Amino acid sequence: MSSLRIFSLRTQSALFIALILAACCLIASAQTQLSSRYKKWLDEDVSLIITPPERADFQNLSSDDQREKFIIDFWERRNPNPGTPENKFKEEHYRRLAYANIHFAFTDKKDKSTPGWKTDRGRIYILYGQPDSIDNHGGGGYQLASGVKAATDPYELWYYKSIPGIGQDVSVRFVDHCRCGDFQQSGEIESGQTPRGPDN
Repeated sequence: MSSLRIFSLRTQSALFIALILAACCLIASAQTQLSSRYKKWLDEDVSLIITPPERADFQNLSSDDQREKFIIDFWERRNPNPGTPENKFKEEHYRRLAYANIHFAFTDKKDKSTPGWKTDRGRIYILYGQPDSIDNHGGGGYQLASGVKAATDPYELWYYKSIPGIGQDVSVRFVDHCRCGDFQQSGEIESGQTPRGPDN
């Protein structure tokens, strides 16, 4: 046989094997892809509270039965009264998620909608709950003593008396730079802040 013909047979064999391997990988990948229900649970419902190791474990599961058991165990680990059917943590989490989607969703100037849970205010609300007080500051123009005209963007200051793991007298600032309802967190969460009241 000529060396060209042997090369051609080897090439064809290698291509055939590569195609079979690719097909097997695609089939395996399709079997492990998450259905929309589990994808939503992972990427929306618990995206802010699931730990990286838990996320990796969930993504490595191969059957819906395993995923269902994982979800049950996930909530049970967070249940303040383990073994009881009522799970106050889970109920409060879904209440916060719904609240965030109703109150913090916005549509920007390009008509792009963002659900509330994806916003900075939604994230903070879901993680830490209702602040103890909120100072709202609408944007507007003003004139400095020097005569220079200036403007401020609308912003909110959220105050918490205490956030476990962060501290006492915690404040979070959100600014709406685009004036479209997209209040973005400005700076870090700060502890040791005193809320301003009507007399401050």
